[in-house]
Amino acid sequence: MVRYVLSPDGAVVADALGKLPGRGCWVSADADALRQAVQKGGFNRGFKTKVSADADVLIDQTRTQLRRRLLGQLTMARKAGRLVFGETGVREPASRGDVAIRIEATDGAPDGRGKIRTLSLATAREMSSQGVKRPDPPVIGCFTAAEIGQALGRDPVVHAAIISGPMVGEVKITAQKLAGFEPLLPPTWSDARHEIALEPPP
Repeated sequence: MVRYVLSPDGAVVADALGKLPGRGCWVSADADALRQAVQKGGFNRGFKTKVSADADVLIDQTRTQLRRRLLGQLTMARKAGRLVFGETGVREPASRGDVAIRIEATDGAPDGRGKIRTLSLATAREMSSQGVKRPDPPVIGCFTAAEIGQALGRDPVVHAAIISGPMVGEVKITAQKLAGFEPLLPPTWSDARHEIALEPPP
């Protein structure tokens, strides 16, 4: 769910971080659900008054806020030592089955992405077959290498990963919400069908 509030001039605005003051209305984290809420007067009923709501504007606001939130979580994970980056940096925890979420640049090459995917999935499934539960690591691929690098305070970063443990749940929640407003796996990826996607929340 995503929260929406009223601005002082009576316009509905997105509050994906849940920090703005005032009464809020909650809508499923999905662009179609948000559009329907606008078209069918859901915000008028929720706020019990006539409001101004533009579906396209709200979808863009929500998407922008969730992208910013997710990049901020990558920054925090890096500072907490829960994120690794670079092909070598990701391959090491992948070989131990410690990768919980992979982050791959939208503009990255499929060969490097494929090598990490193969290693991550093979290790997770081998460990699971031995009784050590390791889910297949899903992929977030909606950011460019420049965006990932900026979040990590580095030059452009193509490969990164969140390590199992703290922060995984929070990152997944934000990513799943974002998946309702833009694909986390770019349709331009020739190997997208081989990747594990994070689906929007039900």
